[in-house]
Amino acid sequence: MKIQSTKDEWPFADSKNVAVFTTTQIVRLRQPILQVSHDDEDCAWQFHTGAQQVSAGDAMIVALEEMVEHDPTICELADLPCGWFAERDSVGSPWRRAQR
Repeated sequence: MKIQSTKDEWPFADSKNVAVFTTTQIVRLRQPILQVSHDDEDCAWQFHTGAQQVSAGDAMIVALEEMVEHDPTICELADLPCGWFAERDSVGSPWRRAQR
């Protein structure tokens, strides 16, 4: 089931302004989100490009809403349980979900 966010409908259980982890490659360089994790211990969201070479200096904390604005297709993962991750080969490819 594909869920798309609209201005009137927010698909995530978390609020729009919840802090999430991502990288400068996504926020500043506008690279695609290809990996998403919903961490096990604290249920924090992480959004990554899938690149192997990411340093601590690339880390950013932004609002979940900013990630949705960057790529509305992540709304398809709004029901991703804590302790799970999803990945895809490219934007437009289907998400593959798995438990950590």
